[in-house]
Amino acid sequence: MLLTNNVVLSIILLLALSLMRINVVIALIISALAAGLLGNMDIQTTISAFTDGLGGGAAVAMNYAILGAFAVAISKSGLTDLLAMQVIKKLGGQPSEKALFWFKYLVLLLLVLFAISSQNLLPVHIAFIPIVVPPLLDIMNRLKLDRRAVACVLTFGLTATYMILPVGFGKIFIDNIIVTKINEAGTALGLQTNAAQVSSAMLIPVTGMILGLLIAVFWTYRKPREYQAAMPEPTADSIEQRIADISPFHIAVSIAAIIATFALQLYTDSIIVGGLVGLTIFALGGIFKLKESNDLFQQGLRLMAMIGFVMIAASGFANVIKETDGVAVLVQTFSETIGSDNKGWAAMIMLLIGLFITMGIGSSFSTVPIIAAIYVPICISLGFSELATVSLVAVSAALGDAGSPASDSTLGPTSGLNVDGKHDHIWDSVVPTFIHFNIPLLVFGWIAAMVL
Repeated sequence: MLLTNNVVLSIILLLALSLMRINVVIALIISALAAGLLGNMDIQTTISAFTDGLGGGAAVAMNYAILGAFAVAISKSGLTDLLAMQVIKKLGGQPSEKALFWFKYLVLLLLVLFAISSQNLLPVHIAFIPIVVPPLLDIMNRLKLDRRAVACVLTFGLTATYMILPVGFGKIFIDNIIVTKINEAGTALGLQTNAAQVSSAMLIPVTGMILGLLIAVFWTYRKPREYQAAMPEPTADSIEQRIADISPFHIAVSIAAIIATFALQLYTDSIIVGGLVGLTIFALGGIFKLKESNDLFQQGLRLMAMIGFVMIAASGFANVIKETDGVAVLVQTFSETIGSDNKGWAAMIMLLIGLFITMGIGSSFSTVPIIAAIYVPICISLGFSELATVSLVAVSAALGDAGSPASDSTLGPTSGLNVDGKHDHIWDSVVPTFIHFNIPLLVFGWIAAMVL
């Protein structure tokens, strides 16, 4: 039974605690303990499994700490003030409703393009968010832009892109994970796939995500939303006073640091190395003094600490789930009770299981190895086509990514939108993205499994 499985129960507990505004880290720890105890592990073994899994999130946490310090350094350079100055001048003192309307959607368009590019053209994933989004918050307030729409825009670009385009992070997800794991499980059963087939199979599910994005932007969150700013919104005069002493040399240094950081990240495949070189350029260029580096890093930690700790705790939770073998038991139970003439019901159950697993683990990349070996034989035995099998495995793995409290696809947007404390992670990022992306993925993923 679904509702007696330790994985399902622990993830329901995680979501319930999160919706009650319990801190996500605390919710993950409690849910991990529940998963282990309900999976017939004793308390010592459960704690050991959780602790052993924490190391998997340590590198991510360090990456985010470096990115936080880098974002603070950029703000000190005056580059963000110049950006705000240009935008406010464009808007004017009393901009027309038409100007505000078009500028609001221009901001959303630019952000979705940033998010899409972060997966392939410039594969930095969420690294751009703490750099690009915080400087725009005052502008969003002026536009009365609902930040839930911004969260949906960012999450869409971060998730839909890797699901269908085999470039950058999409190449890792499609080529290195989906294709590899499906072929490992399907070779002996006569099933083989490739990247082109995966992209083709994901067309229908991603169409559902596009529909969800359009609904979020043009209907659900289209109305103006007021945010009480911590301080008066900047005016052209006040910003002009702040930027009067900004040196063109400092702006040039900032641009050089950003380019060097992104270039080195691509070359070394390390955010830490790229971020440290960027911070060094900022220091050598006089943006901040070396003796201020401690304060700068502490400000960066405050900016990004939450996302780092959540990712660490999520790694521990995922390890407990893997140690209990609850996923295999869950899938085996349902496969034994579903007949070969119930393909529609079987497809929906597999998608729901994938949703629960990824909602808890928080990473579609980590979910594929868990379910591919189990799903592929089941799909073949039920008579699903190659494309339908690929679609079920890929969508089941990606389903919870957009709406998981522990996913960097939701934590990333929150880290940028909550700098001023006005954006709640669960209710303003997780719930909106779950509604507008996970539900369409369930529906369109099922349609893909039926028609392909």
